[in-house]
Amino acid sequence: MPHIRRALISVSDKRGLTGFARALCAMNVEIISTGGTYAALKGEGIAVRSVSDVTGFPEILDGRVKTLHPKIHGGLLAVADNPEHTRQIHELNIEPIDMVVVNLYPFEQTIASEGVSLDDAVEQIDIGGPTMLRSASKNFKHKAVIVNPDRYNSVLAEMQTNQCRVSEKMCFELAKEVFRHTAVYDSVIARYLDGVGATADLFPEVYHLALRKEQDLRYGENPHQTAALYGSFTKTFEHLHGKELSYNNIVDIGAAAQLVAEFDEPTVAIIKHTNPCGVGSATSMAEAYAKAFATDTKSAFGGIVAMNRELDMTAAEMINEIFTEVIVAPAFADGVLDFLRKKKDRRLIHCHGNLREFTTPDVKSVPGGLIVQSADRATVKPENLRIVTKRKPSPEELQAMLFGWRVAKHVKSNAIVYALAERTIGVGAGQMSRLDSARVAAWKAAEMGLSVRGTAVASDAFFPFADGLLEAIDAGSTCVIQPGGSVRDQEVIAAADKHEVAMAFTGIRHFKH
Repeated sequence: MPHIRRALISVSDKRGLTGFARALCAMNVEIISTGGTYAALKGEGIAVRSVSDVTGFPEILDGRVKTLHPKIHGGLLAVADNPEHTRQIHELNIEPIDMVVVNLYPFEQTIASEGVSLDDAVEQIDIGGPTMLRSASKNFKHKAVIVNPDRYNSVLAEMQTNQCRVSEKMCFELAKEVFRHTAVYDSVIARYLDGVGATADLFPEVYHLALRKEQDLRYGENPHQTAALYGSFTKTFEHLHGKELSYNNIVDIGAAAQLVAEFDEPTVAIIKHTNPCGVGSATSMAEAYAKAFATDTKSAFGGIVAMNRELDMTAAEMINEIFTEVIVAPAFADGVLDFLRKKKDRRLIHCHGNLREFTTPDVKSVPGGLIVQSADRATVKPENLRIVTKRKPSPEELQAMLFGWRVAKHVKSNAIVYALAERTIGVGAGQMSRLDSARVAAWKAAEMGLSVRGTAVASDAFFPFADGLLEAIDAGSTCVIQPGGSVRDQEVIAAADKHEVAMAFTGIRHFKH
């Protein structure tokens, strides 16, 4: 249990610093400090020694070298109950340092600033701070190390209770926190440097995935699984109301928000298990919701509703008519939040930022590791389509094809979507056969009393045989959009020509597993 007689304090985050230092002084703890921290403590009338007084060596190189000295690290690394260590530091006139209070240069905040240069970023790479933290944490049985200002009160409480001592259990917990902190710090630096320049590497030799825990979840995908959320999800999706988000809620929220971000027009999507039940675009959110809901009124129950425009009261009243698990919107009109909060368990999420700009790689776990791929940001413009049939699509058919194509990108493979210019009519998701997906989508449309006749059919991958296309034609589709690229493309094109169906190849596949 370390007896705290001497503390070295050097912090960029000065929250709570003055009160903490005063409390240490009240317990007769000698304080050593550097640079800005020294000046801040001195300015508050707190007794403090400079590191230069301890080392007998001035700060040099614009402050780059301050604490990298044997009189500092000898005082941190000496094992208190090792007689040989005690003899050596005594002979070398090295004073033991029992506590280190350090947090690091704000590298992460610096690189988040717009227009920051590489030189500016490099200057915020801390050297002495991580070195002191690691030295003292390695010696946690004999040293207390604080990297987080939120720990000040609990450490002081132990010292005040235990005659200026900190328990070994507390010191071990503090050391673990340090190594987690420095791991994230180094990972952020490595990721930043990997992304600098024309040779920016999305897949470096070491993949850095040091993320801070945002929250523990009640359970995972199923109640017998445990789960936690890491990263910055809650900065993008602000939880305004309702019980805590589940693992499945979080996955569905991401899927729904990314889908509506594909559209420039006011658009609503209803999601279940990451697949769209329906998607609609219109001049008003109420009309867009009505189109999305009509695609599958049964599956929409308990779903996630996302939109890419402000949620107004008219649309909110329509959504309120059935049980909806989560509502995601970039803004809420006056009075809408108060109205929707009347149902206490419904989650309301404010989506910040443009998800089209997110370039976070897609990461999935596999036994023994991870697979990482770039995000699927591929889109297709009308002028990039290759019309492969004798009949060309009409302007209305072209709009329907492109609408269906944007939706199919977000449907689990094998994906088939029947669509009109501003709405889905039927969605077939996740079947092992593309033919079955075409049948499921048509069947679901019929269940809702919707006609597939005159729709565009969008397929996320090529038709390996003509049978899937013929199923869609039999259901009533008059045009098709697909990647192309099958060895049987000519067979599929011939089937389309035979039935006077227009078909476009995108040259882009959108498998989603």
